[in-house]
Amino acid sequence: MISVNKNILIAFSIVGLVLQSCNKLDLAPTDSIDPSKAFRNLEDVNMGVLGAYAPLSTSLIEAAAIVSDEVLLPTENTVSNTALHRWMYNSSYGSVTSAWNEYYVVIDRVNHVLEALPNIQVSGDSKTLKNQYQAELLALRAYSHFELLRGYASSYDGDGMGVPYMKERALSYPARPTVESNYADINADLLAAKELMPNNFTENIRITKAAIAGIQARVALYAKNWNDAIKYATEVIQAEPLAPKNDFPKIWVDNSDSEVVWKLARVIGDSRLGAAFYREAGGIVLYAPSSKMINLFNKADDIRYTAYIKDDPSRVGPPPSIKSQYLVKKYVGGNSSYPGLTSVKLFRTGEMYLIRAEAEAESNGATGLTNAASDLNALRSARIHNYAAQPFASKQVLLENIYNERFKELAFEGHRFYDLKRRKVAVERLSQDAANTSGAVKLEPTVAQYCFPIPADEMAVNKNMTQNPKYGND
Repeated sequence: MISVNKNILIAFSIVGLVLQSCNKLDLAPTDSIDPSKAFRNLEDVNMGVLGAYAPLSTSLIEAAAIVSDEVLLPTENTVSNTALHRWMYNSSYGSVTSAWNEYYVVIDRVNHVLEALPNIQVSGDSKTLKNQYQAELLALRAYSHFELLRGYASSYDGDGMGVPYMKERALSYPARPTVESNYADINADLLAAKELMPNNFTENIRITKAAIAGIQARVALYAKNWNDAIKYATEVIQAEPLAPKNDFPKIWVDNSDSEVVWKLARVIGDSRLGAAFYREAGGIVLYAPSSKMINLFNKADDIRYTAYIKDDPSRVGPPPSIKSQYLVKKYVGGNSSYPGLTSVKLFRTGEMYLIRAEAEAESNGATGLTNAASDLNALRSARIHNYAAQPFASKQVLLENIYNERFKELAFEGHRFYDLKRRKVAVERLSQDAANTSGAVKLEPTVAQYCFPIPADEMAVNKNMTQNPKYGND
């Protein structure tokens, strides 16, 4: 299992891999053992691959949810740093900058193993296994850079400022390339990975061919490469059908893998994504589902509502009670000894239907609108009891329905903030969702905090690095 972090870190210590650095682009090859000696056979390589997965975290998922309009800040939250939700962060604020370090650690580990792979001589079935490991590494490098791009790019337009794409382990001080350059490098790694990945490898706690297609589809959506978005989303849909209604709630308590394309396994000792929304100690709701989101659901018939949101009137007493009636329920699995410890679903088929629907609506005229409506209705039919397929009066109406469906389907999975950003739409909270935000009601695209800042320590070390607009020298 890839999430047994203590064992993975021990393994990486044995082969001499870099574990931490204050500036993750300033990674000198400090290993005590060079790659040719650290990785002598495929067993060593597999340990290296697992070690590359190990630093993956949920930092950006949490941050993207908390800064968006899908949660509100209850008054009962007096124990968590609330500046993130109130858009008061800067380049020294760890809740939005920590992911920069985390993903570049993943990338450094990937490049370390990739450097060693050519020296591993294999034949027969072992060649297939070597190809699989190389494919996983290339795809993981692409995915990590894309997550950095989602969080830290100045925009998703081709001429926006992207993130340094690290293809080798070397001491360097790179400037920021364009987002277009990032897309090209990401897609090149993914194409190479897909060519190498065996069709029969289906372990969804690691990257598979279906997972590669899912990453490709998501990248194409952000790049507005509609044809590729349709193509790759279709590959995933054909490989992994939507979950039946009776299985869908089980996904979130780890009792079913229906439509789960790639998940980040969590074991005791790992951080819990659910802890970003609810603190078990003391039973404190840190961030509750927003009214804006709740109002979108058909509460009686939509299976997502009861799978994602807990409505608990018993928490609310007469004044001066300050407790929230609603809780994020999506990550409440685990057991009595370690509640809320569930795997994190990084890619699901539901997202692919929405990617394909949006791409069809944007690109293929009347036929595309028909196809997009079909995908949207198919997803709703899988999620809502007694659902009757709906017509849509125009392209704009259809797109608005797709955006709202993404709001519901992908709630608390770290997409909403980026969905608004890629459309250049303000984050806007309802008045009832902003009672405790100190005036943080609307975040316009022109404001610095609409993009996450490059970390201050990175800016201090790398003089070629450019900060995102309007952060200045904070």
